[in-house]
Parts: sequence; C-alpha cells; structure tokens
Amino acid sequence: MAITDSPIAPAAPVARWRLYLELTKPKVVALIILTAIVGTLLSSPGWPPLDALLLGNLGIGLAAASAATINQFLDQRIDARMLRTRSRPLPTGGLTERQALAFAAILGAASMLILSVGVNVLTAMLTFASLIGYAIIYTVWLKRATPQNIVIGGAAGAAPPVLGWAAVTGTVDPHALLLFLIIFAWTPPHFWALAIARRDDYAKVGIPMLPVTHGVAFTRLHVLLYTVIMVLVTLLPYLTRMSGLLYLAAALGLNGRFLYYAVALKVTDRPELPMKLFRFSIQYLMYLFLALLVDHYLQTTQLQSF
Repeated sequence: MAITDSPIAPAAPVARWRLYLELTKPKVVALIILTAIVGTLLSSPGWPPLDALLLGNLGIGLAAASAATINQFLDQRIDARMLRTRSRPLPTGGLTERQALAFAAILGAASMLILSVGVNVLTAMLTFASLIGYAIIYTVWLKRATPQNIVIGGAAGAAPPVLGWAAVTGTVDPHALLLFLIIFAWTPPHFWALAIARRDDYAKVGIPMLPVTHGVAFTRLHVLLYTVIMVLVTLLPYLTRMSGLLYLAAALGLNGRFLYYAVALKVTDRPELPMKLFRFSIQYLMYLFLALLVDHYLQTTQLQSF
C-alpha cells in the first residue's frame, strides 16, 4: 500500500501516560541508561557510592528522555510523513506541542537539579551538553545538513558511559573515553542499516541520509568499513588491560556475527538484511557492555581472593 500525505485516521484511545512515555523513546533511553550504568560500575574496583549510582543514572536517564521529547517536537512534521514514525503522539494529535514542550522542560530541569545537587557539577554540565548536542545541534542542523549527520552527531549518543563514570569520580577518565569510542564507532553501521531499510522515507522528507545522497551500494560499503573500525575499537579495552579474557571472548564472538551481517549486506541484495543488522546491532551493544561489566567484577573478585 502506497504511503500518502493524507491525514492519519484517528487511532483507538491510548492512555495519556503511555503517550508521554512514547515521547521519551523508552527503548532508546533504556539502552542509554544501561551504558551509563556500566560506566558507573566500571569506575571503581568495588561497588560505587549509592548516590552516584542511583541519582547519577536517574539524572542521565531523565536528560535522555527530555532530549528524545524535544527531538519528536522538532521532527513532528517529517515524522507525520514517514511510515516508521507517523504513529507517534504528536503527528497523531495524541498530545499537543505545548504538552510535549512542558514535559521536556520538566524532565530536563529535574535532570539538571538531580545531577548538580545530588551528584556533581561536571556530570550535570556534560549531560546538558549531550542533551543540547542531540536535541538541538543534531536534530535542527546536522540531520538536515550533511549525509555524515549520524557520524558527527554520534558523539552525543556515545556520551552516557562517560557521564556515568564522571558521576562517581568527578573526572573524565581515559577508560571512560574508550567506552565512548566503542559507541561512537558503533553508531554509523547501526543507523545506516536502518537508513538503508527506510531510504524511501528519508528521501520523501528531504533528509540527506547517506543512502539517499550517495546510494545504497555506497552505504553498504561504508557499513562494512565502519564495522571494521568498530571491531578494532572494541579490542582496546583488552589491549589496554581495562578488561580481561572473558570480555575478549565475548567481543570476538559478537564482532564475528556483526561482521557476518556487514559482509552479507555488502555482497548480497537480500532485502531483509538491513533490518536484521539493525536489530542485531542493538543486542550487540547491550551484550558487549554487559560482558565488560561481568569481566570487571570477575577480575575484582580474583584480585580480592589473593
């Protein structure tokens, strides 16, 4: 069935709280919070201070939810024309612009208050910069300005482990920056796989995603190239002795599967592959960070046993 610009038919009533929850992109925020929690837990050999763990990640999560809400407010007109996003609360009229903006402001203010008062000023400042980077710089400018939008804008999405680490130490640690690099390298193949699958949607609304401006074949090649970069970056925690053999084994296994999908995407035209790679990439990042966490506490336990 063809996609048209005709008004969207009214949907069945949805509980108001569910509409507000949908504004926050809860699945995305959940992954952000996971990577932030891992950063918090990796920052110290034992258990981190409870206030840093709980308040720090609550504040980071609220900021991510605020940024997602602002993103949907700013993108509502193009969201209404894209198949993937046309059922969001603002395009369907489930929530008004004023309600969305008020909700984003409350989430953002609560985040900054929690982080600046309950955690530390550095974490609050870095979290605010990340919020502005995604909600404003990426959404308003980068997304519409260049096909490298997701590469440059990926810095905001890669920040959570650094924020979680800073919540405990009050510093930007080199090991936290390794976690940043992993997510930064992961973002292009993750998102470009989705962009290939949704190329027509992006072309329709004039968003210059790589497969729209340079073609699908060019994007497939770059998915593979960035996957190779990501594989190399994910070895750094082991090579710098931040992690041990358990993490290395998990990284090699996950990287092997990611490479399989990326190579298959490059050499074949199977239409299901872009979304398969996209969905696996989410699981990949989750399992990779969990492996980092398990390896960390395994090493800590071994050291304490001596």
